[in-house]
Amino acid sequence: MDDKKTIFSGVQSSGFLTLGNYIGALKNWTKLQNDYNCLFCVVDMHSITVRQNPSELKRRTLEILKLYMASGIDAEKNILFIQSHVPAHAELAWVLGCNTYMGELSRMTQFKDKSARNDENINAGLFTYPVLMAADILLYNADLVPVGSDQKQHLELARDIAERFNGVYGNLFIVPEPYIGEVGAKIMSLQEPTKKMSKSDINPNGYIALLDDADTIVKKIKRAVTDSENEVAYREGKDGINNLLGIYSAVTDKTMGEAQTEFEGKGYGHFKAAVAEAVVECMRPMWQRYKELSDNNDYVEKIYTEGALKAAYLADGTLKKVYEKIGFVI
Repeated sequence: MDDKKTIFSGVQSSGFLTLGNYIGALKNWTKLQNDYNCLFCVVDMHSITVRQNPSELKRRTLEILKLYMASGIDAEKNILFIQSHVPAHAELAWVLGCNTYMGELSRMTQFKDKSARNDENINAGLFTYPVLMAADILLYNADLVPVGSDQKQHLELARDIAERFNGVYGNLFIVPEPYIGEVGAKIMSLQEPTKKMSKSDINPNGYIALLDDADTIVKKIKRAVTDSENEVAYREGKDGINNLLGIYSAVTDKTMGEAQTEFEGKGYGHFKAAVAEAVVECMRPMWQRYKELSDNNDYVEKIYTEGALKAAYLADGTLKKVYEKIGFVI
């Protein structure tokens, strides 16, 4: 790699991607790819902390990889790969786990949340998940990691682990910094706009899946919760309207101020129709490219196979240095 800074990021394959994932992650990634060396991974190993249907896991892993490319991430400029195809992730996670404290892991908010939702399967992987995330990042000497607010705690732990390892064994890891996009970093549920849009929402009207069709998107946005004022304005207490303005701003690349001005004096019906149309038009090129990729499985396999080889070359170099530092025979 050249002198550009390195960015690593990934999405779990435990479910489908939503409009929130596109605005908060994929859309930002396409902007980063020209200025950074980027590795974008489908983190399938993280997905199995919650028991998965094997055929569904495989299908969704490939679906997400195709959506990466369909959203505009260039497979020639970036390294796109599947986490489980690079064994060094699991190998470094073991070493880092031996340099991570139980108390640190027990404080992780996501462990508490997922344990509450999956009390029949509170497994060790769920507990040590943040160590694997640290390995994902540190293997590639990532300078920056695009993270949402729900992952900041895990990145802070990755920084602590890197600093602890460097302090004991000598400087080896770059201590990563968070990269948080300025616009549309957090898209909320269409039905409960005080909560983040999530694929795990039991109400399908709360989220827009990236592969929802145009009619479904229009219906979901028309049903979105607003308020009784009928004034399109961004201000405290107008969570539903604020969310729709954020979505409109993100998919049209307009500022929040421009969006508000555009709908000044317009009713909610007109506003929702315009938001729905803007989302659909934003999604159309992605749907077309996704179909093309789905019709060309050999090309998709070539991308993730070559991506894994490139990633493994970098990861194995880091892992060898780690093994030398801790005293393993190389």
